[in-house]
Amino acid sequence: MSILTLERESFARSVGFTVDAMVVDLDDGRTLSVPLAWYPRLSAGTQAEREHYELIGAGEGIHWPDLDEDISVEGIIAGRRSAESSESLTRWLNNRKAAQ
Repeated sequence: MSILTLERESFARSVGFTVDAMVVDLDDGRTLSVPLAWYPRLSAGTQAEREHYELIGAGEGIHWPDLDEDISVEGIIAGRRSAESSESLTRWLNNRKAAQ
């Protein structure tokens, strides 16, 4: 018995936010919603900083220049949370406070 497997990459078309989630519209018609808590830098950012994003490539990823955050669409689909260490996040938060 053989199994036909079709693979197609999905790309982000737009990104939005609710109070506690990031919502990503994909080019294949799906809309994904993931908890904002999965991405601490996004969670720590202001609404304006979250809304200032750039699509990487054809939408393979999303970059937030104000938050120094990059997230791949593949990672979102796979349900991968941020892998940033707590030490790295603490340094980033401290630098953020010092810059304000």
